[in-house]
Amino acid sequence: MQDDRQKPTPSSIKWRGSFTNRELNALHAEGFGHRLLQDDWVAQVERHSLGWVCLRHEGRLVGFVNVAWDGGVHAFLLDTVVAEPMRRQGLATSLVEEAVRQAKASGCEWLHVDFDPHLRDFYFNACGFRPTDAGVIQLQT
Repeated sequence: MQDDRQKPTPSSIKWRGSFTNRELNALHAEGFGHRLLQDDWVAQVERHSLGWVCLRHEGRLVGFVNVAWDGGVHAFLLDTVVAEPMRRQGLATSLVEEAVRQAKASGCEWLHVDFDPHLRDFYFNACGFRPTDAGVIQLQT
């Protein structure tokens, strides 16, 4: 059976693209499987992020990745998400590629990411990250 969905064009991927809290909260809840929150994403990314990448299809926000940073040479990839019907088309890879380009153009020397084990192939093979030693402490349960 042929898939009749039209893949978004690269022009629908935008660095520091506009979005509303409502649409990003809905995309995040769908992508990460949690209840719909009322987070103020706009204020958060404007205050703490180097930038972010938005993917729109027919005007709808269908992909997002946040690039937080330390104000220096380290950037951090967070919240990579693509809407369910748009997955498995290389769109998340395109979002990450744009984030990498923009972080590099901004003078960052390192782009960090952490992820759940099932995403290992995506980040290492599709996106070009390499394994490193790292640690994490869970502060809240």
